[in-house]
Amino acid sequence: MNAGLRLLLAGFGMFLMTISAFGASPELLAAAGAGRTAEVARLIAAGADLETRDTQGRTALLLAVDGNHVAVAKALLAAGASPNTQAANRDTPWLLAGASGRTEIVAAMIPLKPDLTIRNRYGGNALIPACERAHVETVRLLLTSGIDLDHVNDLGWTCLLEIVILGDGGPRHQEVAKLVLDAGANPSLADKDGVSPLTHARQRGQRAVAALIEQAGGR
Repeated sequence: MNAGLRLLLAGFGMFLMTISAFGASPELLAAAGAGRTAEVARLIAAGADLETRDTQGRTALLLAVDGNHVAVAKALLAAGASPNTQAANRDTPWLLAGASGRTEIVAAMIPLKPDLTIRNRYGGNALIPACERAHVETVRLLLTSGIDLDHVNDLGWTCLLEIVILGDGGPRHQEVAKLVLDAGANPSLADKDGVSPLTHARQRGQRAVAALIEQAGGR
């Protein structure tokens, strides 16, 4: 066998391995992504691979979370789908559910004890983007999971810092700030430049948020 043919066969073998890893059950992926609950249930009963992935590494559960297909997500979780499987962009179903404010799906995942140590592409946990986007009810649930309130992401920001720096200071951001502070978030944990949440809030004219941080002992 000449070298060119060996190279061609090796490349074809790699292609087959990719298809096997990322396309073994396209029907389940398609049904989950479209929110077709009955079809998902049928495929689960038929023994579909719950952890099969698409070309972006997304599982059926991650697609269900992305589409906010609650019934599909619950069916997959009940059948044993993992909330921890990480896609190519580093999302997991748990991380995406938190970031997207999928409160019902988060509630279904918490009893399964998702892996709280897995980080998103910004080095953050599920709580940080949930706070940034002021998903009040999702944040309230995440705080019951044992998640790290003072985790610092790759930008050097905690959940409280993201509330202030990326939030608008309005009622919903005030509510999530109160939730994390009442839960014990460090009100004085500064960013990588040494600027505290209170200073950021004052600089942005977020008086209500600044008052909450001060009340919690922030400096």
